[in-house]
Amino acid sequence: MKQLDIFSDSCDQVLSKPKMVHHYTLFVDGASRNNPGQSGAGIYLLRDSQVVCERGFYLGIKTNNQAEYIAFLLGLFFIAQHYELGDKVRIVSDSQLLVMQVNGKYKVQNAALKPLHSLAQKMVRLYAAQVVHVLRTENTNADAMANHGVDNKVPLPGEFMKLLQSHKIIITV
Repeated sequence: MKQLDIFSDSCDQVLSKPKMVHHYTLFVDGASRNNPGQSGAGIYLLRDSQVVCERGFYLGIKTNNQAEYIAFLLGLFFIAQHYELGDKVRIVSDSQLLVMQVNGKYKVQNAALKPLHSLAQKMVRLYAAQVVHVLRTENTNADAMANHGVDNKVPLPGEFMKLLQSHKIIITV
């Protein structure tokens, strides 16, 4: 009887280590002082409960809802730098309007929000993201980042601006 050689390299299949699935939680917040007014967008991104990105950006004069949408898109822009196929994404916002619109529960009436909403929905589908609403008290890190962006006039990343322009969305700061 022939002995089974389990250490031979004649195997047709190479066993590979399974990919680790990461769980991202993205907190987003937009801030507008005087609505419309000086605005900022804040993101706070966790991967497997570890902070990987916390940033705030200045948006110029925007409404609060515009700032919320831009923060949402910025967060997805930063997730793209870390995301691998199969990872899980959960997006958290204290804007009930944004969450309900992105989840298809409310219609978008405001013409200025329609292109932002359209891109947001495309990106949510791309990542199969879950979008949830929380109370403002549960979104303090993203809120602090949005205010930091306004206070320090932190410019939006050039690559993010290019992404928006490629979708025919122009933001003037």
